[in-house]
Amino acid sequence: MSQPTTPDWKPASNSENRDMTAGDKPEKDTTIKNALANRRESGDGQDDEAAPHLHMKTFLAVFSVCLIYFAQDFALVGAGSQGQIISSHFGRPGDTVWITAPITIFTVVLGPIVSQAADYWGRKWFLVVLSLFGSVGCVIIARATNMGMIIAGSCIIGIGFGAQPLLHTVASEVLPRRWRAWAQSAVMASNGLGLLVGLLAGGAFNRHGNPDGFRYHFYFAMAFFALASVICIFVYQPPQTDLQSTLSFKEKVSQLDWIGYILLASSLVLFCMGLFWSQNPYAWSNAHPSAPFAVGLALASVLIFYEAKLKKDGMFHHGLFMANWNFTISMICVFCEGMAFFAATIYFPFQVSVLYETDFLMVSVRFSVAYITTLAASLFTGVYCNMTKKVRWVTFAAFVVFVAFFVCMATTNKNSSLPVWGYPVLMGWALGMTLVTLITAAQLSIRAELISVASGLIISVRSLGATIGIAIYNSVFISATRRLEGNISKAVAAAGLPQASIENFVAGLLAQNTTGLSQVFGVNQDIIQAGFGALQDTYSAGFRNVWCTAAAFTVLALVASVFLFDPSNEFNNHIDAPIEKEEDLFS
Repeated sequence: MSQPTTPDWKPASNSENRDMTAGDKPEKDTTIKNALANRRESGDGQDDEAAPHLHMKTFLAVFSVCLIYFAQDFALVGAGSQGQIISSHFGRPGDTVWITAPITIFTVVLGPIVSQAADYWGRKWFLVVLSLFGSVGCVIIARATNMGMIIAGSCIIGIGFGAQPLLHTVASEVLPRRWRAWAQSAVMASNGLGLLVGLLAGGAFNRHGNPDGFRYHFYFAMAFFALASVICIFVYQPPQTDLQSTLSFKEKVSQLDWIGYILLASSLVLFCMGLFWSQNPYAWSNAHPSAPFAVGLALASVLIFYEAKLKKDGMFHHGLFMANWNFTISMICVFCEGMAFFAATIYFPFQVSVLYETDFLMVSVRFSVAYITTLAASLFTGVYCNMTKKVRWVTFAAFVVFVAFFVCMATTNKNSSLPVWGYPVLMGWALGMTLVTLITAAQLSIRAELISVASGLIISVRSLGATIGIAIYNSVFISATRRLEGNISKAVAAAGLPQASIENFVAGLLAQNTTGLSQVFGVNQDIIQAGFGALQDTYSAGFRNVWCTAAAFTVLALVASVFLFDPSNEFNNHIDAPIEKEEDLFS
C-alpha cells in the first residue's frame, strides 16, 4: 500500500513542526504557549541534513536508559517465569496472576502521568527516583513472608515501571532522527538481554527446588535497579528546557490530566478484577466478577468521552492523531503485541514445566532461545529501517511470525517436547521486530514536542494489552483446568483404581506427592501413568485456549499493520532534544 497523498496522511516535517501550536487551547495561557514555542525554536539555524558529531556524553545517556530497561526486565521475568513457584511456596497458587498484574497495571496508569510530567520537570529525576522504587520493591519480594508482601512488592516494582516510556523517549530524542530505529533497537536489545539473563539466573536459583531461589533473584534485581539509578545520575545530564524554567509549579501541575488519570486507574483496576475473578472461583452470574467488570466498563466509557470531547491536550493529546493514521495504527498494534508478549512470557515456561521438564534451569534454557533471537532480530530491524527508511512491511512480517508462533504452540500436547525447543525462535524474532518498528513509526509521525506524551501512551497501551491479556488468559486457562480433578478421576477409575482410593490419589497427584501416590491402596504403575496422562491432557487443553486467544488478537494487529505508511522523509539528521551544545555537535 503506497503512502496516501492527502494532507491528513502527510507526516509533518521539522519546519512545519516548529510552526504548529503545541496544544489545542490557543490564547488560554500565553506563558505556556510561549514556552512551548521557544522549545520548538531551539533547533532553528540548524541544517537538518548537516551530520552532527556526537560525543560520548550522548552515548552514555543512551546506555544509562538501556541499563534501567535491563533491570526492569530482569525483575519482570522473575515475576513472570517464577510466578507459579512463588505462589505455591506460600500456598496460594490461585494468586499467581497477582504477581505480574500489578506491574502491568502500574505501568499503564503511571506511564501517561510520568510522560506528561517529565515535559515540565525534566526526564532525569523521574528515571532515577522511580528506578529506586523498583529496587525497594525487589527487596520486599526477596524478604517476603507471605503472599501479601509479594503482591505489595510487585506494586512497588510497578511504580518503577512508570519510567518505562521515558526510556524509549530519551533514547530517541538525544540521537538524530535517522538513527531512530537504531535507538529503539538498542532499547530492545537491552530488553532482550535483561529477559535472557533473568531467565537463566532464575533457572539456576530454582534448579534444585530451593525454596529461597526466587529471593536470590530479586536481590540481584534490587542491585541492578540501584546500579542503573546511580549511573543515570552521573551520565545523563540534559540541559534544562524552557518548560522547566519558565512555568511555575502551579502552572505545571495544572497542565496534567488528573481527571483522566483517575478514570484510567479506577476503570482498569475494576475491569481487571472482574476478569481475574471470572471462573476463579466465581461464575459470571456472581456479583464478584460481574459488578467490577460492569463498573470498569462504565468508567472506561466516561474516560473515552472525556478525552475525546473535553480534554484535548491530556494524555490522549489530540495532536497525536491529527497529522496521520500512523500513531493510531501503532497503538492498535502495540496493544495486541502486549497481549502476545505476556501470553508467551507467562504461559510458555508454565507449559514447559508442566509437560516437558522437571529441571527449572532447563525450563529457562528453553525459553532463553526466544530472547537470544530477540537480540539478533532487534539488530537486524535497526539495520533494515536505517538503510531502507521503511517500517511498514517489516512490521507486517513481524506479526506474521507472531501468528505462526501461536499457531504452532496451539498444536502442541504432552508429546511435543522436541518441537517446543524450536518454536521460541519465532516468538523471539517477532518480539525483536515489533516494538522497534512500531515506536519508530509512531515517534516519526507526530510533532517533536509530543514525543514524551506519545511514548507514554504507546507503552501504557502496550501494558494495557498485557493487563487485559493476563486476565483473559487466566479465565480461558481456568475454564479448561477446572475439570482437572474430574478428568483424573475418570482416567484412574478406567485404569482400575478402586473408587474409595480415587480421592486420595487425586489429592496426591495435584500436590505432586509422588511418594504418597505409590502408597494409595490399589495403585500400580499403569494407574499412575493414566493419572499423569489425564493431568497433562487437561493442562494441554488450557494452554491451547491461551495460544488460540493470543493468536486471534495477533491477527488483528497483522491486519492493522497493512495500513501503516513509511515516514521516510522523517529519517533525517535533526535531533529533537540534544544534550550536547550546538557548537560541539556541528564543530
